Amino acid sequence: MIVFKPDVEKIKSARDHVAEIAADWPINEYFVRVVTSELVTNSVRHARTDEIRVDAYSNTDASVYTVEVWDADVRLPVLRSPQPGSPCGRGLLLVAKLATNWGADHDHGGKIVYAEWTRP
Repeated sequence: MIVFKPDVEKIKSARDHVAEIAADWPINEYFVRVVTSELVTNSVRHARTDEIRVDAYSNTDASVYTVEVWDADVRLPVLRSPQPGSPCGRGLLLVAKLATNWGADHDHGGKIVYAEWTRP
């Protein structure tokens, strides 16, 4: 797990941390990097909390691979339908397309937003 204060400069560090964990996963590395970037960026931009935690792991039989981002904001993310000229609002659409599943749950005074891939 990597823990840091919200800062756009830390997004690359979080992405690299997850990529290192996911190096042996049978999942497209580019997808893992993009999804991690989007989840962390959303947390940095919208949660505005003192701490962000990022983790990645597989379940015990290595059939599901997960990236999680925790922050102390209890508001759950909303999948948007941005207008064609809108400069933002597409991050979760990318996550939904690149991951098998994604979602968010309340957790310990905040929320976890996650993306999952199932073994191909």
